[in-house]
Amino acid sequence: MFLKLARILLVCLLCLGASSCSTDFLEKHPFGEYSENYFENEKGIDALLIGAYAMVGGSSLWDVSWGASIQNWTYGSGASDDAYIDAEFTSSIPVRDIERWEVNPTNPYPADKWKWAFGLGIYRTNDILNLLHKSKDISKEKRIEYEAEARFLRALFYFEAWLVFGDYIPIIDENEKDPSLVTNLNTEGEVLRFIANDLEYAWQNLPENQEQVGRPTRYAAMALEAMAYLQELDYQNAKPLLDEIIASGKYALMPNFFDNFRIENNNNVESIFEIQANVNDIEESLNAEMGIGLNWPHGGDIGMCCGFHQTSQNLANAYKVDESGLPFFETFNDVDLMNDAGIHSDEPFTPTAHLLDPRIDWTISRRGIPFLDWGINRGDDWVRKQSDGGPYLPAMKTFFYKYQRYTLSTTTGWMSGVNANNYRYLRYAHILLWRAEVAAFEGDLTTAKDLVNQIRERAENEVVMGKVLIDSLPKSVYPWGEGTTEADYQTGGDVDWTQPAANYKVGEYAAFSNANEAMSAVQWEQRLEFATEGRRFFDLRRWDNLPNKIGGKSMAEVLNAFAESDLRIRDYMMYDAEFTDSKKYQPIPQDVIDSQPNVIHQRPGYIE
Repeated sequence: MFLKLARILLVCLLCLGASSCSTDFLEKHPFGEYSENYFENEKGIDALLIGAYAMVGGSSLWDVSWGASIQNWTYGSGASDDAYIDAEFTSSIPVRDIERWEVNPTNPYPADKWKWAFGLGIYRTNDILNLLHKSKDISKEKRIEYEAEARFLRALFYFEAWLVFGDYIPIIDENEKDPSLVTNLNTEGEVLRFIANDLEYAWQNLPENQEQVGRPTRYAAMALEAMAYLQELDYQNAKPLLDEIIASGKYALMPNFFDNFRIENNNNVESIFEIQANVNDIEESLNAEMGIGLNWPHGGDIGMCCGFHQTSQNLANAYKVDESGLPFFETFNDVDLMNDAGIHSDEPFTPTAHLLDPRIDWTISRRGIPFLDWGINRGDDWVRKQSDGGPYLPAMKTFFYKYQRYTLSTTTGWMSGVNANNYRYLRYAHILLWRAEVAAFEGDLTTAKDLVNQIRERAENEVVMGKVLIDSLPKSVYPWGEGTTEADYQTGGDVDWTQPAANYKVGEYAAFSNANEAMSAVQWEQRLEFATEGRRFFDLRRWDNLPNKIGGKSMAEVLNAFAESDLRIRDYMMYDAEFTDSKKYQPIPQDVIDSQPNVIHQRPGYIE
């Protein structure tokens, strides 16, 4: 129950502080300001920490803020070749500008990310650390543990700000008397050192296990520090952290790939740190991750809101495999995987028979394939607007099963897809593939191969079952064929449930001939395994600094080729879009610069 009432507790604590008054009734305090002596004890500090955890989801205590989402579906996924952010050309200019790499400093999405990181996260954890240093009614052991948790959280908020804005962020610790005077001009490596210092303290003092899920462990801090080092390709410092996590024996891959995206498997053996989610315990289900609330199917029989974050054709092409079950590195995008773009639901369409990695249909929902237990994906009728968003549904990993609706999904609010599916921020698959990346860089080809093959071996354990036997899908066939009901799931209808839904195959690598081939395989595997999880853009950016970059191509070449080949280009979504190196980070929000003139400065490449 640790985080399930986190936001309720935080509201209560703030209201307690706001309603308290001194003996002088004329003395007034700003709303939300608390009296410190309420919290200068173990119970009080723990309550404030719970409030800080509640901030991590990115939507507490203000209106829904998609730009602040810790899942980074905008900056990390939609700005990459994995997905399209916008669902319709006229629906949202701010997200379309992120997708087209045309963000200006007044765009509200980066402003929300800054507000979340600094105003709600870093400020709050610094406040906790200050109170902790003053508190007397706390044992030494508990004081150290609480400081480790607070510094983990501060590092997490800083890491997220660093991912989006780069080094142009102010470094503010708990000892800073006037944060408004702290510049965002830093020496090289200063931000990374600050984050790593917090995380080193955290993993040295956090326990290996936590009784309450959602609190970080020693290994969560190690994993986050390793991920921070990897942003700068500091493999030397990342390697021992990754090795210790693996050697601990505390984590293992779940049996099936999609086990990591089923609500019933929250906080599983593969999980190292999850962002906790819960619904229907507070108005609007604010204990869930509201920042992804736009990203649910929008039309047809299962329509919710709002059809954003649709997977790209480029990503679909990446799941094609050869006769050995291995991906096509160089030629994957030469010919598009067959899709139903421009074909109405009641018109015939047969899905491709091409060999595919089975993770495609756990990541991308395609026409003519069973969509969990909701029914046969009917294509055009289920997509908000194919010409603008492409033929695929929003990314599947954050969704839920139909039988879980209104129990594990929200019953209030207009974003009715919000649900209790945790976000697996750090999982063991990350550790294995990051360690494989270190090995590839070092030329340890055997280790790289073995670790990548662990992930590929798991990928073939479960495939989507149910070969759809009809090719025209008018409304009358919902859910499983003419005259069917929900009871026909896995049993009847116009589906042969004994057969796989598509032609799946996964092969393992026999050997890598050189370090470049090994690195390409690692990069490819990270894309397939973590697609649409908000990491792709950041991976492309860091790999751009490798000697062979991304399979011999620069980040700009990868993204511009994606824009040029976008099947929607004739429909103006990516027309004339051009990625340049100056767009690797989001601009500093203009209102922050205006509020701190000559202190906060704009990134080079953006007009202040």
